[in-house]
Amino acid sequence: MQWLSYLPAFALLLGIVVVIHELGHYWVAKLCGVKVLRFSVGFGKPLLSKRYGPDQTEWALGAFPLGGYVKMLDEREAPVADEELPRAFNRQSVWKRIAIVVAGPLANLLLAILLFWVLLIVGIPGAKPILGAPTKGSPAAQAGFTSGEKIVAIEGDAISTWHEVGLAITTRLLGEGTIRITTEDVAGGQRERLLVSNGLTEQDLESDFLGKLGLTRLRPGLEIVEVMPNSPALSSGLRAGDQVVALNGAKLHGGAEEFIQIIRANVAKPIDVEVQRAGATVHIQVTPEPAKNQSKSQGVIGAKVGDRDAPELRTKAAYPPLMALSKAITKTWDMCWLSLKSLARMVIGEVSIKNLSGPVTIANYAGQTAQMGLLQFVNFVALISISLGILNLLPIPLLDGGHLLYYIVELIKGSPVSEKIMETGQQIGLVLLAGLMFIAFYNDINRLITG
Repeated sequence: MQWLSYLPAFALLLGIVVVIHELGHYWVAKLCGVKVLRFSVGFGKPLLSKRYGPDQTEWALGAFPLGGYVKMLDEREAPVADEELPRAFNRQSVWKRIAIVVAGPLANLLLAILLFWVLLIVGIPGAKPILGAPTKGSPAAQAGFTSGEKIVAIEGDAISTWHEVGLAITTRLLGEGTIRITTEDVAGGQRERLLVSNGLTEQDLESDFLGKLGLTRLRPGLEIVEVMPNSPALSSGLRAGDQVVALNGAKLHGGAEEFIQIIRANVAKPIDVEVQRAGATVHIQVTPEPAKNQSKSQGVIGAKVGDRDAPELRTKAAYPPLMALSKAITKTWDMCWLSLKSLARMVIGEVSIKNLSGPVTIANYAGQTAQMGLLQFVNFVALISISLGILNLLPIPLLDGGHLLYYIVELIKGSPVSEKIMETGQQIGLVLLAGLMFIAFYNDINRLITG
């Protein structure tokens, strides 16, 4: 239940993205002359409320915090006095109604641009995109990549950190099957290669797809951080501080991730671990036991491992304000496009619905990023703000995108959509959203149970 300690970070995250979203609706509604009756963060009965301004708008905090809404004067919901009819939402032109509806998601996207802009000016710490040895027979090996090369561009876009490598390749994997990558060797010479990714399966896309492509980051080295009591690692003789060199005679290039994958894949099979200890090479045989809280087919040895710190492999991507703004806009656009393509592939079955996450998973990530530092938390807020903006633009009744769809139909046919169609649409939208929430909560619970 460690995720319960993450609730303050989750509350702050939700508060930021929801308030910004609803402020978008509120500000544009006011600009259009619409009277706002209530601005609520959360749904249900208000826990706190206060009225402000000439219109005595009620500012409220709802009992159910997962969202919010702006309630405007509207003849369809309650009778409106004759003198206030011009300020009713339903009396506004279709273009004003479109502007008010779009303003919420747009505010989320603008927030993401602002946060990315600040981060890119301050500088985002990360690992240099220097390649380790590609996996034998992998697409990266077939393309001719070698250890020590630095990735400087993907499809012509400059790359500064390993995180940018993952994002750029993910975006391309959902499109073309061939990726153009430019690398630089230690002498400064550049070379362009084509990485073919057509062989990836749905399962590959949901796991370590860079590893499946054979792209590994050059690691500074691996060490045993902690050995658990009554564990195979302890009984075999492994100690905290041991520098891991190889497993079963094969050098490690993928760091902690590669180490964990090999241990998991060799349950009940002895593994020769080569370590450096006090300047001497030591070979230790350890046999992974079945995991207790996960699939019995996965092995564990009861040891925590971590990459040794190597300043020469770290970097900080910082840019001048104008360049940072351009990159922030591009990054936000790329994340929007990636989200839309991922949703589309989920709908047609090419990506599993297991990738849907609910509030528990988001709370978990919010807490983890908050513990990692302010920059990581701000970056996560930007990503969630993009997700909220894109989600609300989906053409599902009850969401902003559903209302936008009604107004587009109104523009085409020259008259508003009938009340009956809107009521039916709301019922359909409610079922769809309830289904999505059920799947998201199920995935959250499954992740908690399986670890």
